[in-house]
Amino acid sequence: MQLTIRNLSKTYPNGVHALRNLSLTIGCNMFGLVGPNGAGKSSLMRTVATLQEADEGEVWLDETNVLRDKDAVRRVLGYLPQEFGVYPKMTAVDMLDHLAVMKGITNRGERKSAVDALLQQTNLWDVRKKALGTYSGGMKQRFGIAQALLGSPKLIIVDEPTAGLDPSERNRFLNLLSSIGDQVIVILSTHIVEDVRELCSRMAIISQGQLLTEGSPSGAISELEGKIWGRSLAGAEDLEALRQSLHVISTHLVGGRTEIRVFADASPGEGFTPIAPDLEDVYFMNLNRAC
Repeated sequence: MQLTIRNLSKTYPNGVHALRNLSLTIGCNMFGLVGPNGAGKSSLMRTVATLQEADEGEVWLDETNVLRDKDAVRRVLGYLPQEFGVYPKMTAVDMLDHLAVMKGITNRGERKSAVDALLQQTNLWDVRKKALGTYSGGMKQRFGIAQALLGSPKLIIVDEPTAGLDPSERNRFLNLLSSIGDQVIVILSTHIVEDVRELCSRMAIISQGQLLTEGSPSGAISELEGKIWGRSLAGAEDLEALRQSLHVISTHLVGGRTEIRVFADASPGEGFTPIAPDLEDVYFMNLNRAC
């Protein structure tokens, strides 16, 4: 199965150009869609999930026209939006059973088997009879992926799933995502680069509604080998002056001091040491090029 996005554009009534002639091809794998807040990630996800119309372009899921045959897409779609609400007084098992009926699983025995299996898979079995309003943020996100997996979807979209989770819940959720089979298209939309590094074999970075780069995380990192340098700044040192003379791609606070990371083919000067590149360097490099 393959998702093909061609020349997709979307402008909202307030004049915001959310998507600008964006094209992507996504196969059966965990695909990371990365970009800053306001990059157009959620607009793209809502369009692919048939929740809003595009102004121009095409989206195909194999031979299905996503923008025209919405019902066919919804039958094979699992979606966890950024803002996922629940009925707080319903239990997890009752809510999943209700959603399973809406997904077309009308046979009671089949529905019970599907719901029970998903509660086990998402590690919610022991709290299945508790009200959803009592769940922690991480538990709600795991419930969100459980409802997205109802009906064995072929296309799964998760939008900013780990935002606001503590480290242990984030790891639990990422482990759950990684367990999804490799015969499914999974699109992970996030501004957290580390999520993509840990999960995705392919990725794209977008900004201001435009595609900046697409490829494998490991391949993108290898292109920066030997070209990332870092050092700590002296207290009175002028960061802006360094930005004028060097290709500074990011700054970080380490132990209360500002550390800069610089892109250069050779050492940019005294005090700089080579640093092994990571996916965050790839991310900032592409954002800087787009500015």
